[in-house]
Amino acid sequence: TDPMKTKHGNFEIDTDRKRLDVGLIQKFLVEDSYWARERTEEQTRTAIENSICFGLYIGDKQIGFARVVSDKATFAYVGDVFIVSEYRGQGLSKWLMQEIVDHPELQGLRRWVLATRDAHGLYEQFEFAPLRHPDRWMEKTAPNAY
Repeated sequence: TDPMKTKHGNFEIDTDRKRLDVGLIQKFLVEDSYWARERTEEQTRTAIENSICFGLYIGDKQIGFARVVSDKATFAYVGDVFIVSEYRGQGLSKWLMQEIVDHPELQGLRRWVLATRDAHGLYEQFEFAPLRHPDRWMEKTAPNAY
């Protein structure tokens, strides 16, 4: 699939994986996230290779990221969403989520899922809600999963 770019003022979202700053992503995940502190760089690279990735940039500097794991027909998982701290509070995460849910390859899906500890308000703006039928869902997690 061809990468897609959108601009918003001085900011740009690009789905080109080649442009991603894997070092920045890895550093954020291990040092600043609560969900991926034990992720290896190899795991991060593999996750990127197998996801639709959204890099957020100002000029050539990456300042945000999100990825979607999807079969592009029925299901999508949104993960690793972040904006580096100095660029928060400008509506960038909302714009990033809008670009994700509007992505042409992710239309008409039956279900989107994500996990969050502290950003419910952001995701509720995009119709995410607690599981409608939690009694139907099961999970298998690693012992250290968040």
